[in-house]
Amino acid sequence: MSQHIYYQISAPHPATHYLQITMRINSWDQDVLNLKLPVWTPGSYLVREYARHLEQFQVSGGLTWQKLSKNHWQIQTPGVDKITVQYQLYANELSVRTNHVDAEHIYINGAATFLYIPRWRHLPSEVVIIPPHPHWQVTTALKPCENNRFLALDYDTLVDSPIEVGCHQVYEFTVQDIPHRLAVWGKLNCDVEQLQNDIIKIIETEAQLFGGLPYDNYLFLLHLTTQGYGGLEHKNCCSLIYSKSGMGLLPKYQRFLNLVAHEFFHLWNVKRLKPAEFIPFDYDQENYTSSLWFCEGTTSYYDLVIPWRAGIYDAKQFLKLLAEEITRYYQTPGREVQTLTEASFDAWIKYYRRDGNSPNSQISYYLKGALVTLLLDLRIRKKYQNQRSFDDVLQKMWQNFGQEEIGFTPAQLYETIETVLDEDLTLFWHNYITGLTPLPLAETLLDFGLELRPIPGKIPFLGIILEANRNVVKQVLRHSPAWWVGIDPGDEMVALGGRRVKREQWSEQLQEFAVGETVELAIFRQDQLRSYPVTLGAPQPEGYQLEPMTQPSPTQQALGTGWLGNLAFCPQT
Repeated sequence: MSQHIYYQISAPHPATHYLQITMRINSWDQDVLNLKLPVWTPGSYLVREYARHLEQFQVSGGLTWQKLSKNHWQIQTPGVDKITVQYQLYANELSVRTNHVDAEHIYINGAATFLYIPRWRHLPSEVVIIPPHPHWQVTTALKPCENNRFLALDYDTLVDSPIEVGCHQVYEFTVQDIPHRLAVWGKLNCDVEQLQNDIIKIIETEAQLFGGLPYDNYLFLLHLTTQGYGGLEHKNCCSLIYSKSGMGLLPKYQRFLNLVAHEFFHLWNVKRLKPAEFIPFDYDQENYTSSLWFCEGTTSYYDLVIPWRAGIYDAKQFLKLLAEEITRYYQTPGREVQTLTEASFDAWIKYYRRDGNSPNSQISYYLKGALVTLLLDLRIRKKYQNQRSFDDVLQKMWQNFGQEEIGFTPAQLYETIETVLDEDLTLFWHNYITGLTPLPLAETLLDFGLELRPIPGKIPFLGIILEANRNVVKQVLRHSPAWWVGIDPGDEMVALGGRRVKREQWSEQLQEFAVGETVELAIFRQDQLRSYPVTLGAPQPEGYQLEPMTQPSPTQQALGTGWLGNLAFCPQT
C-alpha cells in the first residue's frame, strides 16, 4: 500500500463551536511518528499559537505518545504501519486566519486545523467533510473527488485551501475560459450581477498586467458580517471578510473592490512571486524577511491602481484614495522612527500587536510600501515619459522569479528595479527603504502636475486620541503637548480647563482655547486624580488633497496626462 494521509472533519454539535478531527496514516515505516500543528498561517505574519485550541488528543490502539512542545506530539510506533489520531478544535473566532464554527456555518483554515508529518509534507492527503446537516454544502479550492471528499497535492496546498460549509450562496462565472466561483456567507446587499462584472474587470486587468492567469480555477470566499474588514490570499483562492451594510454604499462598495484587487494581486505577488525566505515555509516559527514592503506595500499601491485601470472608478477617485493614504502617512509619527525594512522584518512582533504607542513607534509596511512604490513608479515614468513604469518591474520579477517559484532575495529585487530604471538606486534605497528620510511626495507629484495640499486644521493641537465612545485616552502622539507632560493611553479624561470632558463634544471643547494657551488637564489614572498644565500647539492639518495645478508646464501636463489621462486634469466643477 502506498503512503497515505487521510483527514475526516465533522462538527456534530456546531453550536458548541467544536470541530472533530480524525487523522489516519497508512504505510508508516518508522518507530517514531512526529505530528505538528503550524503556529502561523502564510500571509498573516504573527505567531497565533493554533495549538492552544487543540483538545483531547488521542491515539487509537494503545500506542504511547507524549507532547514535546507547544505544537509537537510524538507517538511511539515500532512495528505499526497504520495510526489513527483524533482531536478536537475549539473554533469561535471569525476571521480569515482562524476557524469558526456555529449553528450557521463552518469555516476551516488549514493551518489552524491539520496536523502534519514533517517528513511527509510533500505527500498528498485526502480530506472528507461530514456536514452537520445534509442540506449544507461544502465549498473549497481543493480538488474535488466525490461525496465531499477532496484531494490536496501536498501539505502546503492543504494549508492554502480554506473550506466553507453551510448554506452559503455560490455564483459561478468564467474569465478567459477559466471557471471562477464567488461563495458568499451572509446577506449580499448589492447587485450581484454588478459585483460579478466588477470582479471580472479586476481579474482581466491584473491578468493583462502579468500576461495571463496562472491557475485552472479560482474561488472567492466572502464572509459578510455586521462589521469587519480583511482578506487572506491563497494560491487559487482568497478569503474575504467585509461589512454587509457597506456593500450597498458606493464608497464602501468600492473599498471592497480595493480589497478584492489586493487579495487577487497576491496570487502573483506573494503566492508565486515570493521572498526566498519563504521557500519552504517553516510552520514552527517566524519566517523573517525584509521584503514585506514589496509583498504587501506594492500590492497596496496596485489595489488602488487596478480598479481605476479597470474602469470601476475614475482618475479623480484614484487621486482621492491616494491622498487618503498620504494623510495616514503624515499622521503616523512612527514614520520618523521605524524604517521600511525594519517594519517588514519586525511585523511578527509589532504590526499585529498594536498598543497605544504603536503609532509612535512603527510605520505600516503596507502604507509606506505603497507610497515608496508610487515614488518608484513616478520616477520610472518621468525618465521614460510614461513608456515604462513599475509594471515593468513586476513583469520582470514575475518572469525571473515568480513563474518558476524560485524565490527572490532583497538584492535581486533591488537589482530588478535598478535594471528597469537604468539608474543607480543606492541613495534612494538608503533614504527611503533602509533609512528614515521623509518621502518626497509633494516634489515628486509636482513633476506630474499635481499639488499636494494640506487641509488646514481648526483645533488647537493636544495630541490625544480618545476611544470611540469613552473619555479614555487611546493614543498619545509622539512630541505632542500631551506626550511631553506624560499623558498615557488608558488615562480617563475628567476635565479640561476646569470643565468636564464630554466625549461627544471633545473637539468643540478644544476649540474654546487658543494656540499657546496653557490649560489644566485633569485625568484619573488607577483611580487617582491627577492634573497637568498643558500648552496647546498649533492646529495640525486635517488631511491632504491632491489637485491638478492651475497652470502646469507643458512637461508637467504631458507627464500627468500620460499617467492619469485627461480626466484628472479637467477643471474642478
